[in-house]
Amino acid sequence: MSSSVEAKEGTAAEATPPVRAAATDAIADPAPLGLAAFATTTFVLSVFNAGILPTSLERVVLPFALFYGGIAQLLAGMWEFRKANTFGAVAFSSYGAFWLSFAAYVQFVAPGIPAAQAGTVTGLFLLAWTIFTGYMTIAAVRVSGAVAAVLVALFMTFLLLTIAEFAGASGIGVVGGIFGLITAVLAWYASCAGVVNATWKRAVLPVWAR
Repeated sequence: MSSSVEAKEGTAAEATPPVRAAATDAIADPAPLGLAAFATTTFVLSVFNAGILPTSLERVVLPFALFYGGIAQLLAGMWEFRKANTFGAVAFSSYGAFWLSFAAYVQFVAPGIPAAQAGTVTGLFLLAWTIFTGYMTIAAVRVSGAVAAVLVALFMTFLLLTIAEFAGASGIGVVGGIFGLITAVLAWYASCAGVVNATWKRAVLPVWAR
């Protein structure tokens, strides 16, 4: 009788497939990469927007925009899709595309725009990203306090730069550059917290998760 029960238990065990870890468990959190890429590129550009360095040197931003802010952040967005994180996927993919489009705009489009229309065209470019950042900021409130702070500062950055371009007000553009520097610092903090907390396996730096 006991051997019959054991045989049945063995058969049941063989019929039950082993529990496997989800495929996404093997993927590291891509958010710190995306945030670091965004922060670094935003910092370099904002140094010029804030008037700290002359705009004649601004083309140094292009390699950052193409490779780190663009490609690295776009990859982070693709990994967020794999982890089923809608906010991270949309945010990193979109802002990665922003930096790629920024590099293309500066390199190929801006030189051919008449000076009289340059502010209007650049303002339109920035306005589109202001609108996008506006509704992403609403969603960020449910992600974490750190990410929400980044998006709020970024929205103000885009808004001020947009107004500056449409109005031809360089002073507002400088304030936008200062907000860009604040955005970069906040994004660096969020990235640092993600790396440090994951490495130490505990909450060393707070992110005020929702």
